[in-house]
Amino acid sequence: MSHRDSHDVVVVGAGASGLTAATALHAAGRDTVCLEARDRIGGRLLSASTSNPDRALDLGATWFWDGEERVHDLAARSGIKTFDQHLAGDTVVQDATGVRRLAGNLIDTPPRRFASGSQSLASALAAALPTDTVRLNTPVTAIHPDGRDGLDVHTSDQTLHADHVVLALPPALAVERIDFGDALPVELVHLARSTPVWMGAVVKVVALYPFAFWREQGLAGAAFSRTGPLQEIHDMSGPDGRPAALFGFAHARTARPGFDKAVTTQLAQLFGPAAATPDVLYAQNWSTERWTSPSTVQRLADYSLFGHPLYQRPTLHDRLHWASTETATEHAGHIEGALASGERAALAILAASSGANYPAPACLSASKKPTT
Repeated sequence: MSHRDSHDVVVVGAGASGLTAATALHAAGRDTVCLEARDRIGGRLLSASTSNPDRALDLGATWFWDGEERVHDLAARSGIKTFDQHLAGDTVVQDATGVRRLAGNLIDTPPRRFASGSQSLASALAAALPTDTVRLNTPVTAIHPDGRDGLDVHTSDQTLHADHVVLALPPALAVERIDFGDALPVELVHLARSTPVWMGAVVKVVALYPFAFWREQGLAGAAFSRTGPLQEIHDMSGPDGRPAALFGFAHARTARPGFDKAVTTQLAQLFGPAAATPDVLYAQNWSTERWTSPSTVQRLADYSLFGHPLYQRPTLHDRLHWASTETATEHAGHIEGALASGERAALAILAASSGANYPAPACLSASKKPTT
């Protein structure tokens, strides 16, 4: 038999945006639960462990840049070590005519990375929440106005009542997987169905090696290819070159039988025979992640819809709030955009419940620095 319980806020999704919203609302004294369909937190923050417990390989989001102060501050106050992306060395280019080497790193700008992997950001956010706040393996099946003073959030075995709901997942996924009845405005449904999912149509490949042999050849680990399957490649080694790894992106449509062999063959063409036999080869196909990508993900390509004004305004009598990196007006697609969207949703809920100008909880105050 199903049962119903009530909360101030239900957050749908325990990725970076959902956990940001949940921690801010909890810090402000709001009774908040966070429902996550997966058996883990982090969403597109996903890191594979290595033999060194302080080092990890990112299978999802990897970088942050100068001016992304929310990410910088979260890492700093959580004790997460960051380091500069390795840039030194030459670039390799591959096209129909073959492979050639160009002087200097022509691909990478100077981002920073997380020594323990980007998923450690999600762990840090979740650590600030009571242990029963995040409920894993709990997909939301429907959200409906309750006809009185809030929203009913349905899962397979329970109904939760909330004054406010934060949708912290890609909009296209939300409208495909969650039944809203006919409650959402038609133009909002059309927008959500049309909005791309960042990384949603991508396979991210990470190749782990015994050592960074390409650096000894004066290569940066940076490459781009017009023949594929990997279209661009970067060095993913740790801050001291260990663990040694390369990573690259391929379009999801190339992930056919024989994909792994095609990747290692390409890596050998670009970086030499040693690249043909990685210790481990990870191929994270985000298009097949049912809690990240809708069935239409490979057809969604209008990135101008990111940060659309309709996502900035709550709907369903101002009780349903959008929060994912796709909805951010700044740094959309980045971890920073995910944090910003979660922050925006939390502050909107706090302002609504207090009348206006609710003070930001301490966990958000550091993110009020100007960003570029």
